[in-house]
Amino acid sequence: MTFRFIHSSDLHLGRRFLNLPEPQDGNLRGRLMEARFDKIQRLGAAAREHGAAHVLLAGDTFDSATPSPQVLRQALAAMRDESAVTWWLLPGNHDNMRNAEPIWDEISRDSPDNVRALLDGDRVDLAEGVALLPCPVPVRAAGRDLTEALPRIETSEGMIRIGLAHGGVVDFADRGDHIPPDRDQTAGLDYLALGDWHGRLKVSQRTQYSGSPEQDQFKHGMRGHCLAVTIPNQGAEPEVTEIETGSFLWQDTELALHDGEDAAAALEALLPSRDRRNTLLKVRASGWAPMSGHAALRIAADRHAPEFAYLELNANGLGTLHSVADLDEIDHAGAMRLAAEQLMAEAEDLSLSEDDRAIAAAALNRLYAYAQEAAK
Repeated sequence: MTFRFIHSSDLHLGRRFLNLPEPQDGNLRGRLMEARFDKIQRLGAAAREHGAAHVLLAGDTFDSATPSPQVLRQALAAMRDESAVTWWLLPGNHDNMRNAEPIWDEISRDSPDNVRALLDGDRVDLAEGVALLPCPVPVRAAGRDLTEALPRIETSEGMIRIGLAHGGVVDFADRGDHIPPDRDQTAGLDYLALGDWHGRLKVSQRTQYSGSPEQDQFKHGMRGHCLAVTIPNQGAEPEVTEIETGSFLWQDTELALHDGEDAAAALEALLPSRDRRNTLLKVRASGWAPMSGHAALRIAADRHAPEFAYLELNANGLGTLHSVADLDEIDHAGAMRLAAEQLMAEAEDLSLSEDDRAIAAAALNRLYAYAQEAAK
């Protein structure tokens, strides 16, 4: 028989994004939180589009062990509204069974008929000839391989075996708390659906991370995905289709400048031209630029920032090329000129530490920027 399902994980519903500074409009965190809820509907749509009746969530459906009643109830209501789909929720490290016990009790007691909590390692039959083998996370740091029991779970001959787990896969040779990358083979699994890694990662054709359907960090450089998985029959290689689900793109990119390059033009060439409102971008400037280049780069970043969901320029790695002409732009004489000359001398003094030289250079760049602003 052919069996189709959607593999997703790490929705982290209720995450507040306090690590991001709130822009002046005060709306970014709210937009990011709402986008995570929207993914429930998007996963349901992906299931319908691919003829799947089940969505397997491989842990961390909730960002914490104590989501607000609104977060919990609205999530269950959204899943209830996708009535053609059965949602299978596996406790992860953020919403593990011990710390989040009240959540799982409430879900088990009050959830809609199409929402199922997987609170033990017992086999669940998803359809005739299809067994789901869940590995719920009991505590935040279990300290052991939670898939270790899978090879001992018996199923009838010819039955499709699908594992569902939350944790990291590395070479299985150190502390014993990671999932071995060959677990699909040792447990006779047709597919092992994993969560915990927020990016898309294919360990093997039978062992895969879907990643979060909505990204939440500057790490993976792509929008969120889920996976549509088709298993033609027991033992057959699964067919895995990536489905882009994310609303926001988080990117961390480097802007390498060289002597004589127009810093502002280089930044503008680097910035994406489309969908800036849904893009969070960190730009790390490196190389060398004169003080005028530093100032122009900052002005360009400030000019474009309101077009983005978030834009951060980090110029700590951008060295400064000093010149007397730059000092003349600050002042020709007087106290400001003396301060600028002192800072330039410290920035170029090799007897000082690298940190002290960097502090002096940054102060000189700031003084130059103030002088340019005052001259307008």
